[in-house]
Amino acid sequence: MESQTNIDFSRRNFLKTSLLASGGLLIGFNLVAACKPKAIMPTSIENLNFNDFNAYIKISDEGFVTIFSPNPEIGQGVKTSMPMIIAEELDVDWNKVTVVQAGLDTKSFKGQIAGGSQSIRSNWNVLRQTGATAKQMLINAAAQKWNVDPSTCTASKGIISNVKGQTLNYGDVVKLAATLPIPEKVSLKNIKDFHIIGKEIVNVDIDKIITGKPLFGLDFKTEGMVYATVVRPPAFGQTLVSFDATEAKSISGVLDVFTIGEKARNFLSKGYVSWTAILSESDKIVVVATSTWAALKAKKAIKANWKPATELESSTFHDQKLTTLLDGDTLKVIREDGNINDAFKQADSVIERTYHSPFLPHNCLEPMNFYANVTASKIELVGPTQTPEEVSKAVAVLLNRKVEEITVEMTRMGGGFGRRLYSDFAMEAAEISNKIQKSVKMVSAREDDMTTGVYKPSVKYRIKAAIKDGKITGYHLKEAAINGNMYGSIAHFFPAGCIPNYKVEAATYNSSITTGAWRAPYTNFLAFAEQSFFDELAAAINIDPIQLRLDLLQKVKNTTDKRIQYSGERMENAIKLVREKSNWGKTPNGIYQGFAAYYSHNTHVAEVADIELKDGFPIIKKVTVAVDCGVVINVSGAKNQVEGGVIDGIGHAMFGDMSFENGKPTAQNFDVYRLIRMQETPKVEVHFLQNESSPTGLGEPGLPPAGGAVANAINAALGKRVYSQPFVKALKKSSVVG
Repeated sequence: MESQTNIDFSRRNFLKTSLLASGGLLIGFNLVAACKPKAIMPTSIENLNFNDFNAYIKISDEGFVTIFSPNPEIGQGVKTSMPMIIAEELDVDWNKVTVVQAGLDTKSFKGQIAGGSQSIRSNWNVLRQTGATAKQMLINAAAQKWNVDPSTCTASKGIISNVKGQTLNYGDVVKLAATLPIPEKVSLKNIKDFHIIGKEIVNVDIDKIITGKPLFGLDFKTEGMVYATVVRPPAFGQTLVSFDATEAKSISGVLDVFTIGEKARNFLSKGYVSWTAILSESDKIVVVATSTWAALKAKKAIKANWKPATELESSTFHDQKLTTLLDGDTLKVIREDGNINDAFKQADSVIERTYHSPFLPHNCLEPMNFYANVTASKIELVGPTQTPEEVSKAVAVLLNRKVEEITVEMTRMGGGFGRRLYSDFAMEAAEISNKIQKSVKMVSAREDDMTTGVYKPSVKYRIKAAIKDGKITGYHLKEAAINGNMYGSIAHFFPAGCIPNYKVEAATYNSSITTGAWRAPYTNFLAFAEQSFFDELAAAINIDPIQLRLDLLQKVKNTTDKRIQYSGERMENAIKLVREKSNWGKTPNGIYQGFAAYYSHNTHVAEVADIELKDGFPIIKKVTVAVDCGVVINVSGAKNQVEGGVIDGIGHAMFGDMSFENGKPTAQNFDVYRLIRMQETPKVEVHFLQNESSPTGLGEPGLPPAGGAVANAINAALGKRVYSQPFVKALKKSSVVG
């Protein structure tokens, strides 16, 4: 825990200052790694050079502060919360702060990524240190003006005071501050003294969002830009044989129709391994037009012939493969404690269950799009990406160019959920622009995202537990996933350390269907499987399901096992809080409750779902959530993240289903693919545990426990266990609901 910290390393390694030609102080800093030691700060705000720094603070002569937000804004609120941290330690009035999305040249950016709920966690200390250092520089300047010791001065909300009662605004001392040495050591504020962090701060983009100002990738345009859309193989594993674009070319506004793919195949042949590249071996047909409407209309008019894949995969085929893996001997041991074989031999009873989840698309509200302008001297890329640095690297390899020639400008994203970690759509835009030698915006339709995108892998879990003398003595988890899913550290989450004989194994079936990170990777379905299973164990032992978790956590609270990722104490506190706030076990007749708790992305979350039955169908009325994410930066933003994660988790657990037939997804749009509807969203009541621990992730941790809590509530109401998602489909198969 941290209430105050003395900084003990040279600020010169990551801070540079300059007096702006227009007046005011400019402070440059690097969020993770040191900036270039010989970097020279610009004297004009228009000439910011992000080769040398990836974040800036500008303090004007009038005391107004501009903070450049460096990380991608995907809706998780970092464009608001990261500047809040700087502003808190800088000690300015938030009403005098303006936030600007930083422009990008990714060759020197470190940690500029939106993924894994790590933006705040990774930069918490550096952002605080930077704000505190800037404040101390201003205090030192004021002290020099007054000819007093800086230790006798204080700063608050942009005003510096001394013991004599004299005051100066920040703007009064910025010119002098720019000439002074950067302090070697500074002290951070006590958390109890925060006046910005921990409050409800309105999203800095909210006015632009609700008035339709250009913020998103689809909004971006330049003079002379053309539009392109891409016809991709309709089934995974297929390749293009021929096509007829006669009708397409006759459509008004269509400029050209051609194929791309050679550069992508060369890219793949180089063995470039990157989680951002999901590419097809096939040629793809490109339509270039003067408008998106013309391009999409022409795309539908193209008649293409495709060579079938050697093996066209189906969901039935996948189910068989995953079951075979669970039954086989090719599983890789991820973690093993004690001897599970002995535990099962000596058990009074053994419980084994198998759980299944389907593929799921990302369903970003804003379909994939990207702008590219490839010229002989440079490559300009603009669009919604969670990984700007990886985009620049991938395009450099694709077009055989130097990464130094590439700039990437980030736009706000209309959703990502992991889909925009991958750079395939940006690479397509770059390859098209390179071919036509024009600036181009590549725009996908909803059907493209749904049918040729990246999916959450289909997964099966088999969990087996041994019970001896009313205690869980053995636990064996097996995972089988399409293209792999299990991440090593997951084996060190709960219940690791709680059960003496414990084993986790995983196996993979390699598929041509592209899969990747989907909101709360690895844990999004595992949490449902494990938390449902523990409720069954509680019933077998005849103990309250919450009490079972609390009893198990006692065994790990003081563990010396450094592999354990979660905190038994923090999880226990979250569980106790949600038990209290949800009135666990004390609800009126007709309300059925289900509990789940999970640790993911460094955050501990416990949830209780309340449901009632309407004509035999479970209706989710309320979800109570307790969250330990350390210091809460922006209370309103934090609540939004948790609420959104819970609703997303419930919606996909109840309805989300993407199956395949002959390599083709069975759903192309929302007329078939079922999402949760507004009238189906429950009240989500969020409670944060108050402590002074460093902040942890919030964009994803609310999702994993949601499915488990609802599944356990459904069992309480119907006396029926669901072992697969979506729940509605599973319940219909068992004839529990009509």
